[in-house]
Amino acid sequence: MLSYIVKRLLGAAGTLLLIMAITFFLMNAIPGSPFLTEKSTPQSIELANKKYGLDKPLIVQFKNYVFNYLQGDLGVSLKMQEGTPVSKIIFEQGKFEISIKLGLCALALAILIGIPLGCIAAYRRGGWLDGFLRVITTVGVAIPTFVLATLMLVFFAVHLGWLPAKSNTLPDFKSYIMPVISLSSYYTCYIAKLTRTSMLDTINQDYIRTARAKGVKTRSLILKHALRNSLIPVITYLGPVTAGIITGSFVVESTFQIPGLGKYFVQSVLNRDYTVIMATTVVLSALVIFMNLVVDLAYKIVDPRITLTAKED
Repeated sequence: MLSYIVKRLLGAAGTLLLIMAITFFLMNAIPGSPFLTEKSTPQSIELANKKYGLDKPLIVQFKNYVFNYLQGDLGVSLKMQEGTPVSKIIFEQGKFEISIKLGLCALALAILIGIPLGCIAAYRRGGWLDGFLRVITTVGVAIPTFVLATLMLVFFAVHLGWLPAKSNTLPDFKSYIMPVISLSSYYTCYIAKLTRTSMLDTINQDYIRTARAKGVKTRSLILKHALRNSLIPVITYLGPVTAGIITGSFVVESTFQIPGLGKYFVQSVLNRDYTVIMATTVVLSALVIFMNLVVDLAYKIVDPRITLTAKED
């Protein structure tokens, strides 16, 4: 197990370096400059490039990025909050914390609702309840997040006035309701569909038929015997989803005026704030890689028969 984890961590370092290289060179391949404004002059742009080291060859700039990152230095913002350390923007100004709170709540809601719905649909397969849940989950997957968020905003905030229109920094429970539901709706429905499909495949296995032949009740058969093996595809899906949902949704954060990391990342792209783009990309990539490792370790917990060795890919 330890050798497997070490191998995965070494592979993660190489993957992260590759992602940094791709992001850096694609980012610099786009024409333009973060210092280009209506009032800027060629001389001012040249001075700004020299100040932040952007006048050096790209390979030298990339080497400096990597060495600085190894020392924990994410650089400073070039435009959006000029001169402010990026690490302070992401971690100390609360943007990452806000996205984590919102993302974890949405993820918990998706898991707590999605998996039971999938189990119920599998348990009642072929019946009216199964058909109803399939329709609901299909519609939930098809509806774009921004449509659901806008509908909830208009109905519950504008017309009824039950919930705040702007969640801002999520100060209370009410401010969480609409953003969390909007962010989790797609994942809830997809997890439900995935659980149902996996459950139906599992209950057709030989060991399930044997348990049924021994007189085990259907409910016990599903909850105690089939559910554990059915969760493996769900766990696989939850790995990258967890990282993505934690780092924030631009649509949800923009709709409800939440100053999270997702919204700030898109703004940094529009403003060509190179250091912020690189830092947020690295944070997201590191989360995805870490969650994939957590998923692999979770396989062993769910199914002890699975072995993890350093020779496995």
